[in-house]
Amino acid sequence: MKNTVIIIPTRLGAKRFPNKPLAKIKKVPMIIHVLNKAKESDVGDVLVATPDQKIKDIVEENGGNVILTKSEHVSGSDRVYEAYKKSSNAEADLIINLQGDMPNIDPTSIINLEKFMRNEKCDIGTLASVIKSKDEIDDPNVVKLEVDKDLNDKNFLDVKDFFRTSIDLGDKKIYHHIGVYAYTNLALSKYVKLLRSKLEIERNLEQMRAMENNIKIKVAYSRFSPLGVDTEQDLKKVIKEMS
Repeated sequence: MKNTVIIIPTRLGAKRFPNKPLAKIKKVPMIIHVLNKAKESDVGDVLVATPDQKIKDIVEENGGNVILTKSEHVSGSDRVYEAYKKSSNAEADLIINLQGDMPNIDPTSIINLEKFMRNEKCDIGTLASVIKSKDEIDDPNVVKLEVDKDLNDKNFLDVKDFFRTSIDLGDKKIYHHIGVYAYTNLALSKYVKLLRSKLEIERNLEQMRAMENNIKIKVAYSRFSPLGVDTEQDLKKVIKEMS
């Protein structure tokens, strides 16, 4: 059965910014902005995966569907998998992991990623945008990825590496990684059974678990760079942009 489900992993216990899913942007909790953007893409059903009853209540009050998960997952993808298996969408062949801290994600980027995953044989797909300044290159909170050639609207390229900082970029093709992942159901099932990898732990990047186990990741281009909210300073930036 060919269908897609978007699952948004989110929790209240983030160390750098506790309770951030409930932080208000234009008087609306951040998680509801993400939920609405996912719905706007209209690629499939949308679920929120969370261990927190408070998030569940707010999402349901705003017309969203929620799966309560265990609290002790080590990555968002592990939480997504639990929700996927518990849901009525457990027969979906494509699962999109949309981070709960990107309230200004562009729905067309989600649509394009889903199309590429349908048209090309790929285990995992993700998104990237152009790096706009040296500050982004130097900022360890901005995850970068490397590809072999220029990324554009029409290609879907193999990712060579993901990193936060680098001392020698030279003339490498580097882009700003956007933390959205599309998995085939088989790839997600394989991924969550793997042990955490060396580079996953060293770089604090869950996608390295896939890379180090020869699971192919490809990337599509996004014209927009959604702001991931990791700190209260990030929240101020996204409030300004969305205003």
